[in-house]
Formats: sequence, structure tokens, C-alpha cells
Amino acid sequence: MMQEFKEFAVKGNVIDLAVGVIIGGAFGKIVGSLVDDIIMPVVGSIFGNLDFTNLYLALGAVPEGTAPTLAALKEAGVPVLAYGSFISVAINFLILAFIIFLMVKQINRLKKEAPPPAPAATPEDIVLLREIRDSLKK
Repeated sequence: MMQEFKEFAVKGNVIDLAVGVIIGGAFGKIVGSLVDDIIMPVVGSIFGNLDFTNLYLALGAVPEGTAPTLAALKEAGVPVLAYGSFISVAINFLILAFIIFLMVKQINRLKKEAPPPAPAATPEDIVLLREIRDSLKK
């Protein structure tokens, strides 16, 4: 059983998948930062300084004296529907999916196989032998 597992684990596809997962995790953090730190502030300013991360719907009673922010409500133990965070994550996903689509498209374009080379010219001795063969058939 260990031998089978070893054969499975060292196959090229498994190694490629592991590398892809590691790079994808790091790339996801880059895209997350792009969305959270660059795109969402611009989108928020377009919609009148709207902060998507602070959009929520309180599902329970809010204790008096609690600040009306998502962090304060979570700290107070109030159940909240944080749809602003969902919007940020959805935009993050769309950007990540689009970038991966562009990368795969470029890789596929680079992988296109070159047309097969033209067949090499037949040597003269082979041509001569074929002519002799054809004349003997007549």
C-alpha cells in the first residue's frame, strides 16, 4: 500500500497540483489585497464614500451603547448578516477568476503546436529505385 501511495504521490499531475495550490494561495492574497485596498475604496467613493466592509443587517437586539459598526456588533455577540463582506469576497472572486482565465488563455496560446515540418526530400537513390520498380511493373 505504501508503494502505491508513493507512486501516486510522485506522479507529475499530483506535483503540478500541489504547486498550483501553493501559488494559487499566494496569488489569492495578492488579489485580495488588490480588491480590499485598491478597488473597493474606488468603488466605495463612486457610491458616495460607501464602505462595503461595514454593510450589515443586525439580526438580533443591539445592546445600548454599542457602536453601530460591524466590528462592535460582532464583539457584542449580536448576530449580523454581513452582506458587505460578501460583496467584497464576490468581487475578489470575479477578479481572480478573470485573471486566471486570462492566464490560461495565454498559456494555451503559447502551447499551440507548431505545424509539423515538411517531409524531408526523398534521397536520389530511393527515387531511382522507385523508377526502376515502376518501369519493371509495365
